[in-house]
Amino acid sequence: MAAHVLRLRLGILFGTLRGDGRHIARVVSGLVILVVATAAACWGILSLDDSPDSVLFVVTVLGASGVTLGYVLAPLIVGVSDPLDPRRFTVFGLPPLRLAGALALVGFVSVPTFVLAAVCACVAIVWTAHDVPWPAAALGAVLQVVTCVLLARVSIAITSMFLDERRSRELSGLFVLAILVVVVPVGVFLASLEWGGVVPTQLTEAAETLALTPLGAALAFPGLLATGASEAILSLLVSFATIIVLGLVWVWAVHRVLTTTERPVASRERGGLGWFAVAPGTPGGAVAARSLLYWFGDRRYIANMVIIPIAAALSVVPLLIAGVPPAVVALVPVPLAALFLGWLPHNDVAYDSTAVWMHIASGIRGASDRIGRLVPVLLIGAFVLAISIPFAISLHGRWAVLPAMAGVCASLFLTGLGLSSISSAAWPYAVTRPGESPFQQPQRTGSGSALTQAFVMLGAVVLSAPALWWAWLALTRDVRYAETALWGGVGIGLFVLIAGIAVGSVVFRRREGRIMEFAEST
Repeated sequence: MAAHVLRLRLGILFGTLRGDGRHIARVVSGLVILVVATAAACWGILSLDDSPDSVLFVVTVLGASGVTLGYVLAPLIVGVSDPLDPRRFTVFGLPPLRLAGALALVGFVSVPTFVLAAVCACVAIVWTAHDVPWPAAALGAVLQVVTCVLLARVSIAITSMFLDERRSRELSGLFVLAILVVVVPVGVFLASLEWGGVVPTQLTEAAETLALTPLGAALAFPGLLATGASEAILSLLVSFATIIVLGLVWVWAVHRVLTTTERPVASRERGGLGWFAVAPGTPGGAVAARSLLYWFGDRRYIANMVIIPIAAALSVVPLLIAGVPPAVVALVPVPLAALFLGWLPHNDVAYDSTAVWMHIASGIRGASDRIGRLVPVLLIGAFVLAISIPFAISLHGRWAVLPAMAGVCASLFLTGLGLSSISSAAWPYAVTRPGESPFQQPQRTGSGSALTQAFVMLGAVVLSAPALWWAWLALTRDVRYAETALWGGVGIGLFVLIAGIAVGSVVFRRREGRIMEFAEST
């Protein structure tokens, strides 16, 4: 059976060279570019044979981690379609275990795997030149290839099961993944040229951490042997454990697709449902899809999002005028933006207006409503903070405080979301109606709106006070407090977020009648 599946695989690969002249020219030119880029990546790695062990270790671990992560994300982002999907073999009645083994072996016959194998072989050759025994260097390269292949199989299988509508042509996905395999090592190599033989401390710490994770454990093994680190055996065990777990997940995925009948999706594809076709078919997924439509289509939400970076940037002006050092001022806007992002959904129910009756009439669980409403803010916030945090630290100049900044922002953002989950159900206040100008505010009686806003804003700051204090200590006294700020901030944020969703779900269910009355009256 494995030989038959292999012939199918080879037929599919060579089949890409068939077609009209324009298609063949496009494929051939892509292959030529890929071969040249692969040669450049291999040359860059082989040129590190006279570099210090520490430089080679950081370059290989960071590059391997980026490539491994690419094998996970590429099928999800690009939508790679697997021509040898296990579901295509359902009619043959093959045993799931045998089929999983055959498809896993055939997974090594692909363009990205060939490129990855060439790059990993060069890494093994370089480590051998650094007095690493060739069996250890070869073992690390083989484990890296096996890990990436199994990751790709599992990721494509999960994508095909849950995100079937997002598939695209296999060839484009393969080339994107293959280019990623080449670009990441080349990028890390070019960055290493600026180090002058001395690796930045933050990159060394990052590489040492990644070396003990599934992302970088395989190629880190020969590097840890070369540097005499005691974690070499641990990285080897992590790599073997990763392969075992991925193998079990792959067997489970094959068994599931062979024994599960899919729902027809033709009606969803014809309907053009947008976010509803992408979101999971659950109550929370429906609320998330509806919220995404509002957040990216309603100008009231868009106006709120646009104001956040402006408000964060304006906070810099008075600090600079007051004589605060620019390096310190650079750290202020991003936590403020994280606070505002967590504060955004504090009155989300009011923006629904009378449309909130759909949530109430359907009998949806409070937790599904609370979680679904937070999905757009989580996506936007994660994207914004992932870009702005490193940028702020680069302006500050001390990368050692990066964990502290991440912890503070995570705490402010997540605690704000948790408190917003409570306030939007407990104390909604009147806002601009759908279709009206976002800058036209309705008349309000009492101080309910101010109290609701203060509850979320001040509450997030108070709950994040420990993370803020640890970050201040890392900035002014001992940088070792940065890790405390990171894990403390993330822990506090997650706890408040989960607790806020739980409390908010109960409040939403108990106040359904009053929420509907509020929507009708405003």
